[in-house]
Amino acid sequence: MKKFSISFMLLWCVFFMFLSGQGHAATDSRMFLDGKELSLPEKVEIENLDGNIMIPIRVVVENLGFKVTWNQKSQSVKIEQRDKVVQLVVNNQVATVDGKQENLDAMPLLRKGSVVVPIRFVSEQMGMEVRWNNTDKIVSLTTPVIESITEPVIDPSTGSGSKPVTSDPGAEPSDFLSKVNAIQFSDNQLRISISGSVQPKVSTLTGPDRIVLDLPNAMFSDSFGDSQNLDARSNGKLEVIGYPDVSGVRYSLFSSNPSTVRMVVDLNYAMKYTLLNETNDSTLITLQLNSGEDAVSPDPNVPNGNDGRKIVVIDPGHGKGDPGAISVTKKKEKDFNLALALKVEQLLLQEPNIQVVMTRNSDTFPTLQERVSIANNLNANVFVSIHGNSNPASTPNGSQTFYYKRDDSKALANVMHTYLMTATGLKDRGVTSGNLHVIRETKMPAVLLEVGFLSNTYDEALLFTEDFQNNVAKGIVDGIKEYLGVK
Repeated sequence: MKKFSISFMLLWCVFFMFLSGQGHAATDSRMFLDGKELSLPEKVEIENLDGNIMIPIRVVVENLGFKVTWNQKSQSVKIEQRDKVVQLVVNNQVATVDGKQENLDAMPLLRKGSVVVPIRFVSEQMGMEVRWNNTDKIVSLTTPVIESITEPVIDPSTGSGSKPVTSDPGAEPSDFLSKVNAIQFSDNQLRISISGSVQPKVSTLTGPDRIVLDLPNAMFSDSFGDSQNLDARSNGKLEVIGYPDVSGVRYSLFSSNPSTVRMVVDLNYAMKYTLLNETNDSTLITLQLNSGEDAVSPDPNVPNGNDGRKIVVIDPGHGKGDPGAISVTKKKEKDFNLALALKVEQLLLQEPNIQVVMTRNSDTFPTLQERVSIANNLNANVFVSIHGNSNPASTPNGSQTFYYKRDDSKALANVMHTYLMTATGLKDRGVTSGNLHVIRETKMPAVLLEVGFLSNTYDEALLFTEDFQNNVAKGIVDGIKEYLGVK
């Protein structure tokens, strides 16, 4: 089905839909919007008039969050949505759209206090799919996946406002909605921190490629704007730097009934994904992007020979234009990762039976594919990626070790995590299977160490100190040596 943006949907208005049937009112007619039955005004029915299916317009547009105004004197109805204004007059085949006249194929009619219009007004102009069951006299309306998520939620009573509104008297008030507190993108993951429980819905679109994640019965919290841009109409965009798969992340208060927050990950090419839910100090929803096979040449400056020593690749995460997470005191994760990794390198250089290779040793940014290719082309024995963790919420803390679901990587992770916990002394968040690019695409035992949380005040105070980094560097080296059996 062709996709329309909301602004385009209301460009011009009413025209008829030819359907089979006689010129009489449908008996016991019903109408559904996205599977939810809509309540028709009392004694107002869906009609089939000479092949034109007529429906009460207020029922539909108010459920879509539009403002509807009825003028008794002029017998006209005005529909407002953002900067679009549509005016229809009863028994008049001319409508006004943004001040311009449009000829209609069927006239709006007044039925017992309600204005009814041809069904195509809804189906075409609001981008909906419409099905008419002539046997059961049922109209089914289905809203499409909208390409643009930047449309505001309009209060039907005022025509403005950015908070969730609804014309459904049975809708949940905002106090009962889940709250989206913050979002971030790192390690090819979109992380969303939420207060309350939510069942996310994910779909993919093409032309261009993107992943759409909807959070029903949710709204942005009052504190969301403290960490992310959020305009007066509850729209915003998260800039993504240093990830070749993603061009950006858009977010919006997409729907008012039910109140729904939408996130759209704009991709540079089609990708698969994994959706993870974690409930710890708060609900954390993670959308993990899954890349395909790499075809990137390794850095020509990386040695290819093997003189019998074990090859260990140390990967300081992020770098250059990709700062990674930003800490509580505005420090950059890339700097922590590099500082700790360089200390690990210096210790490994003292080991006669180990050859250490760095994916970066300065503020540069090798792509995720390049980091993997360095290790794979060297046929390395071990790959260790060093990171500082972060969460949109400030309470999560501690150290965690990730591996991809291979037995050898799990064995490495268990050893490395034991030494990591001894070195950091932070909360133990355990050994976790994770679908992260650099540990998934590498062919040798590989782990990603999340040393501590830059978003947590206690953890961050330690992460950037020399003593802490020296202890952790020694723990990492001791773990590598034990796993490799090197004395």
